[in-house]
Amino acid sequence: MSLTRRKSLESLLERAKHNELKRTLTAKGLVALGIGAIIGAGLFVRTAAASADAAGSGVVLSFLIGAIGCVFAGLCYSEFAAMIPIAGSAYTYAYTTMGELVAWVIGWALILEYALGAATVSISWSEYVNKLLVQLGMNPVPPQWSHSPMEPGGIMNVPAVIILLLLSAVLIKGTQESARLNAVIVTIKVAIVIIFIVVGWGFINPANHTPLLIPATEPGHAGMFHHGGWGLLGGAGTVFFAFIGFDAVSTAAQETVNPGRDMPRGILGSLAICTLLYILFSWVLTGVASWREFGTVGKEASVTYAIEHGMPGYEWLAICVTVAILFGFSSVILVMLLGQSRVFYTMSEDGLLPKLFCDVHPKFRTPYKANILLFFFVGAFAAFLPESLAGDLTSIGTLLAFVLVCIGVIIMRKLQPNANRPFRTPLVPLVPILGVLVCGGMIISRDAQTQLTALGWMVIGFVIYFVYGKTHSKLNTGG
Repeated sequence: MSLTRRKSLESLLERAKHNELKRTLTAKGLVALGIGAIIGAGLFVRTAAASADAAGSGVVLSFLIGAIGCVFAGLCYSEFAAMIPIAGSAYTYAYTTMGELVAWVIGWALILEYALGAATVSISWSEYVNKLLVQLGMNPVPPQWSHSPMEPGGIMNVPAVIILLLLSAVLIKGTQESARLNAVIVTIKVAIVIIFIVVGWGFINPANHTPLLIPATEPGHAGMFHHGGWGLLGGAGTVFFAFIGFDAVSTAAQETVNPGRDMPRGILGSLAICTLLYILFSWVLTGVASWREFGTVGKEASVTYAIEHGMPGYEWLAICVTVAILFGFSSVILVMLLGQSRVFYTMSEDGLLPKLFCDVHPKFRTPYKANILLFFFVGAFAAFLPESLAGDLTSIGTLLAFVLVCIGVIIMRKLQPNANRPFRTPLVPLVPILGVLVCGGMIISRDAQTQLTALGWMVIGFVIYFVYGKTHSKLNTGG
C-alpha cells in the first residue's frame, strides 16, 4: 500500500555519500549546538509558568520526569542518528521504519516543534528586550507593538519578528558561521546560569519550598494536573519545552564530519549537561521567590523578578541575566530554524514538499530558500500568537515525534537486525517502551484546548499530504 511504502536503508546510506551540504561539525560543536537549543525560554520562562500553574516548588521533580522521558528518547535518537546520517531527524527515521504516511505525520509535527519553538522563544526574547530597556532607564517598546492581537491591547510583536529576520540571515550565510556564533552565545549564557545558581543558593528561603507540592485546596488549581503528585506530571508537560533541542542535533547529521561517533555524543552530552543545570536552577529559583508570585507579578521575566526581589545587593546580576537570556534565546532560535530548514530540505528531496525547499545556495551551500520562507512562516506565528499557546503546541509536536522514534527503534531492530549500528540503544524493547509511556503521559497531561489545536494542525497536514505529497512523492513517481 502506498501509504506504508518505505525508503530503504541502502538508499539513505547512498544519499549520504553524495552529500550537497558541507560537513563541518564535530562532537564538540554538536554538544554546543544542543546546549544552544536547549537552554532558553524553557528554563527562563517555562520554569516559572510550570511552578505557578501545576507543580509549585516541586517543579524540580517535573524536570526530572521530563529528563527521564528525554533520556529514553535520546538513546533511541542516538541509534538512528549514528545509523542514518541524513538531515531530517525523526522524519527520516520514520520513513525507513513505519512508512511514508507516518513519516509525513512526524515531519508535520516537527513544524510544531521547530517553527513554533522558534516563534515561542522569539516572543520571550521580545519580553526580555522590554525588560532590559526598563532596567537601563529607557522606554520599552509600546505594548501594542510587543504583544500579539490575542493579548489585551496587542497588535503585532515587532521585536520578535526582527530577531527572526537577523538570525535567518546568519543561517543563510552558512552552518559553520552559525555554529561559531552559537558557541560564543552558549558560553555566555551557561556562565550566567551557573552564576545565578551559585549566588542564588545563599538566598534560598526554605519556606518557599514548603509545601513542595501545590495543595488540592489552592485556589485556581482544581484540575487533576494542577496540584499534588499529578501536578508534577502537568508541570513536566510544561517544562518539557525546556528540553526540546537535543533532537535538533540529529537534523545536522548530514553536516557532521563523523556522524557515527559524534551524533550520540552530541545528543546525550548536551542533554546530560542541561538536565543537571535545570535541576539546580529550578531549585534555586523557587527558593529565592515563591511559586505563587510567578503566577502574577513575576509572570514575565520571572528570573529577573526573583533576583530583584529575593537577592538584595545583586541588582547588577539582574541586568546581566537579562542580557544573557537575550543571547540564550537567540541561540535557541538559531538552532530551531536550522532544524526546521533541514527537515524541510529532506522532505523536499523526497518530493513531499515543493523542490524549492531543497535548493542549495551556490556559494554558501545552505538551503537558503527554505530559510527565507521559514522566516515569513515563523514570523507570522511570532507576530500574532501569545507565548503560552505556541509553547504548549511545541511540546506536543516534540512529544509525538519522540513517541514515534521510540517505536521506530523496535521496528528497525526487526526489519534490519544485522544493519551496522555505530551506537545501539540499550535494553531494547524496554527503553523504547518506557520512552513511549513517559512521553505519552505528558501528551495526555496537556489541556484539551492545546490537544484540539494540535489535532486541527494534523488534519491540515493530512489534507496537504493527500493533495500534494502523496502524488509527488519520489517513491510514487520513481524519481
